[in-house]
Amino acid sequence: MLAWILPRRYLLRRRIALLAMVSVGLCVFIVVVVMTVMNGLVENFREKNHRFAGDCVIGTDSLVGFAYYEDLLERLAAAPVVEAVSPVVRGYGLLSRPGSQQNYGTEIMGVDPVRHSRATGFGATLHYHRDHPAEVFVPAYAPDQPGCVIGIDRMWWTRERDGTYQHADQPPPMELTISTFPLTAKGALARADLDAVLTESFYYSDDSHSGLVKVDGNVIYLPLERAQRLFGMAGTTGEAPRISAIHLRFKRGVGLREGTRAVQRLWEAFTADYRDRPLAHLFDTVRVEDWITNRRGTIAPMQKEQTMLILLFLMLGVITVFIIFVVFTMIIGHKSRDIGILKGVGVSSLGVARVFLVFALLVGLIGAGVGAAVGCLFITRINAFEGWLYARFHWELWNRQVYAIGRIPDQIEWPVIGLIAAAAVAACLIGALVPTLQAARRRPVEILQVAQV
Repeated sequence: MLAWILPRRYLLRRRIALLAMVSVGLCVFIVVVVMTVMNGLVENFREKNHRFAGDCVIGTDSLVGFAYYEDLLERLAAAPVVEAVSPVVRGYGLLSRPGSQQNYGTEIMGVDPVRHSRATGFGATLHYHRDHPAEVFVPAYAPDQPGCVIGIDRMWWTRERDGTYQHADQPPPMELTISTFPLTAKGALARADLDAVLTESFYYSDDSHSGLVKVDGNVIYLPLERAQRLFGMAGTTGEAPRISAIHLRFKRGVGLREGTRAVQRLWEAFTADYRDRPLAHLFDTVRVEDWITNRRGTIAPMQKEQTMLILLFLMLGVITVFIIFVVFTMIIGHKSRDIGILKGVGVSSLGVARVFLVFALLVGLIGAGVGAAVGCLFITRINAFEGWLYARFHWELWNRQVYAIGRIPDQIEWPVIGLIAAAAVAACLIGALVPTLQAARRRPVEILQVAQV
């Protein structure tokens, strides 16, 4: 009973205890707000990469791709773990507009829009054809001409402050010229004469907003067959047609590792069956990867930033421990007479230690509780607060015209909040442990001196 009465009295009568609680609450508030926003950004970025790649990718970085994919697609479609498959051609070319002297380097993806929408989140990124991706390569103003889908940041649309783009009711007429260098299966130019460059015209039919800066700013989507012809992969010169990758979506309930291992076994069986074919050497550069591994080049840097942020907050926890240590050293120094009286009436060293550890526990619980509550309240209002700052002072955390961020993440993750609060309470107990043990070991005769009685 005494172990709870004295700590409550110290909380109410010692102003320095208020300082300790404020310090703990402030640290918890900072960590809750920053970690919630950072975790939200990382999770959102991972989800966008997942939608872009699908669950698994069989692909190569080689510009010549790999052949005999038709049989592989049939085997994959029949696999019990696979829901959808999408063949993709990837390469690079030059983009220009007729009458313009400027050329832009661009990445080109050839896709079947229906199959690709089933295997990935491609359909959800479209603006005009979101509900009917089968018609995405048919320009509304020129239905007999080949269409193309352009990354939203490659377009010349005006972007609003809130991150949205201004679109016309219908795709505006726009002709684009794409030039490529077709390659043979051996990597040589398909044409050895002066006409080695293959140029075709396409008409803007839609744009894609994946939320990934490098994708939206560099990629143009073309029909699969036309992309094969542009890159010399159509098989028109006696060679088997080729593609660069196959994107897959697993069936519901299939784990990522389980599905990837199944696809890996299927791929090994496929290559074994085709190892005597003329273009079998192209299989050597092909990899089977889950979406995390396939997109690690873009995901890893952000995850590294998250790890560095966690390390910085661990240092903040050390600072909290030091603050509690100093505060409790001062409090225990002013409570020497109380300790002596407790020891004089027969309270054990463990009982004295329990008094101050309960005091530290109360400081941690109150400080962490208040800090977490205020942090959660701030998180739920963070977008409204940023809007007010912009309306009043023209200040915003991220310029939506530059960064691919819409709303600031404001989804509260209760397990993370609980972990942060528990860590703050543990920091309080650790910081109070040394001065508490020193107080518990003191003898009454050393404390109750005549000058102190």
